[in-house]
Amino acid sequence: MPLIRRHKLTWKQVLKKHGYLQLPVAHDALTAKLIKLAGFPAYQVGGFALEGSLYGYPDADLTHLGEKSAAVARIIQAVDLPVLVDVDDGYGDAKNVVRTVETYEAMGVDAIFIEDQRPPKECGHMSGKVVVPAKSMVNKIQAACAARQNPEAFFILARTDSRQPEGIDAAIDRAGEYRKAGADGVYIEGPTSEKELRAVGKAFKGFPLATSILERGGATPWVAPSEMHKIGFTMILYPATVLFRATRAIQAALDAL
Repeated sequence: MPLIRRHKLTWKQVLKKHGYLQLPVAHDALTAKLIKLAGFPAYQVGGFALEGSLYGYPDADLTHLGEKSAAVARIIQAVDLPVLVDVDDGYGDAKNVVRTVETYEAMGVDAIFIEDQRPPKECGHMSGKVVVPAKSMVNKIQAACAARQNPEAFFILARTDSRQPEGIDAAIDRAGEYRKAGADGVYIEGPTSEKELRAVGKAFKGFPLATSILERGGATPWVAPSEMHKIGFTMILYPATVLFRATRAIQAALDAL
């Protein structure tokens, strides 16, 4: 399958141009169009939103590459914005990660993030998570980097969920290993205070750095995007904002009927 490059800017270039990115999730093509209309320069497609909107499932490892990639293909054809796609744990071991990278790069996806949870996974801000050995994740990152055809155009973000089971210092250490393995950026899920956010930002200052924030019930405190950028974060993911508000709107419409 030939590569499809639809965008003038790569993920690295859009990061450089804007300094930091606020990344709402598109769970369908209409939402992607609305994200563009609102003026966002990039967006993400998240596993939580896809599972919830398409299947009514919790984000618990119930769908994989086949279901997810079919949905992503429909969404990304709706707009020409650069997109970051959640690929969970890569859907298996290193060889599965290779297929995942090949699938999404050929599709025209600009960036992916891979996490180090052990299946069956938990939603990012929930307790009860278990992570694979760091070496297993390093192997996946190395396989992902080797599999891509264009390292300048296809961005690999390595996510660790180890904060909850192992603590913030272990999460920083793991993210450092993933950076050394070749990841283009690191993503530490679930810091629980501004102090922890600042420790992460200090450890990776000047390197592409991501985390996610929920309005309610999340582990990470709500900090203004501009302040997050000052701390050191360049990608701030909002995995539930749009879907939760859309759900409330649907409930209100049904109540009105």
